[in-house]
Amino acid sequence: MSTRARLAALFAALGALVVVVAVLTIVLRPAAVASTAPSAFEVTAGLDDCGRGWSDGAAAGATADETHVHGGDQTFTVTNTTVGGIEVYVQAVDSKRVYLDLESLGAGAHAVARVTLGAGRYRFVCLPADMDPVHGPTVAVGTPPPGSRLTPGIVPVTRNDLIPVAKTYTTWVASRLPALRAQVAAVAADAEEGDLPSAQRDWLNAHTTYETLGAAYGAFGDLGDELDGLPRHGLTGFHLVESQLWHGASAGTVAASARALGALIDRLQASFADAQLDPGEVALRAHEIVEDAIQDSLTGATDAGSGSALATIDAQLTGAQEALSPLIPVLTGRYDRLADARRSLADARALVETHRAADGTWIPLAALDRTARERVDAALSRAAELLAPVAAICDPRRDS
Repeated sequence: MSTRARLAALFAALGALVVVVAVLTIVLRPAAVASTAPSAFEVTAGLDDCGRGWSDGAAAGATADETHVHGGDQTFTVTNTTVGGIEVYVQAVDSKRVYLDLESLGAGAHAVARVTLGAGRYRFVCLPADMDPVHGPTVAVGTPPPGSRLTPGIVPVTRNDLIPVAKTYTTWVASRLPALRAQVAAVAADAEEGDLPSAQRDWLNAHTTYETLGAAYGAFGDLGDELDGLPRHGLTGFHLVESQLWHGASAGTVAASARALGALIDRLQASFADAQLDPGEVALRAHEIVEDAIQDSLTGATDAGSGSALATIDAQLTGAQEALSPLIPVLTGRYDRLADARRSLADARALVETHRAADGTWIPLAALDRTARERVDAALSRAAELLAPVAAICDPRRDS
C-alpha cells in the first residue's frame, strides 16, 4: 500500500480531516459537467492555463466586474489539460499554506474537490512531473458566511525538510545496536551456563531495546521479520527464544537459538551501516508503532509465553517518542496539537508503567481486569489519533 493510500486510510478511520489531503475528497468523473452551485468552478490545470476558471470570475452568478470570489465553500472541478500527470494545490499566496492537494491527476482527467476558504489571497499551483511549478493568477477571496467551518491549511513539508530528520533518527538507531547486541549475547551466555531465570531477564532487556527501534523496521527489510516473527506467523528470532525460555526448552536449545539471534543482530548492524531511511517514513512510523501496540501487543498477539506485553507496549511508546522527537522542528508552526500529541505519549507511558510490581517486574497482560485494559486501550488510541495528522503533515510534497 502506498504512503498516500495509508494516509487516506488513517483519515478515513478518524472520520474527520485535521489536515486536508485532497486526494481523499477526489471524485473522478468521465467528463466535466456544467457547474450550477453559486461557488462552483470549472478550473483548468495546465502549463499555460493553471487556475483558469476560478481566477476569471467564472462562478455562476458572478458579474463581469467582480475582482474576487465569495468566501466560504468552493467546489472545484479540476481538469488536467497537459499530456502527463500533474499535482495541483490551492495555496494561500502570502502564507504559502496549502488548502487543497490533488495528487496524480492524469492527463485529461477531472477531479471534484471542495474546500471552505476564509478571507485572503489564494492561487492554484500546478506541478507537472519533472517540471517547475506553474502559479495561477491570484484570487481575492471574501469574508466567509458566519459559522463557516474553514478548511485548515498547512505549510508543505518537502523531502529536503525531512532529510535531517532521517539522518538524526538513523544515527540514534545505529547507536542502540551495539547495546542490543550485548544484551542478546548475555542471553546466550546465561543459557550456556544453565541459568535460565537470568536468561529470561536478559531476554526481556534485549527485546524491549529492539522494540524501541520501531520506526526503523522498514529499513530492516526481510531481516526484521526474521528478528521478530510473530507467533501467529511462525516463531523466529526474539519470539523463538521467548517461547523456548518460557515453555521448558533445555538450556542448550535456548543457547543455540540465542546465538542464532545474535548472528541476526550482527547482520543487522552490518546492513544498517549503509541503510538509508526514507525521509517520509519516520513520521508515518511514529503513528504505526502505536497502532501496532494496540492491534498486536495489547491483544496479546505478540506474546510467545513471557507475559511481557505491557513491557513491549512501554518500549513501543518510547520508540514512538524517539521517532517524533527529530520531527518537532518541522512540526512546530505546522501542527497546532503537537504538544497534545507529545503529552499523549507521555501519559500513555505513565499509565502503562503503573502496571509494575513493587520489585519492578511487569504484571502480565492477562492479570489486568477489563477496566484497566480499557484504560490502556483508550490512552493508546488517543495517542494514535493525535499522531495521525503528523503523518499527513509530514507526507513530503513538492516545493511550490
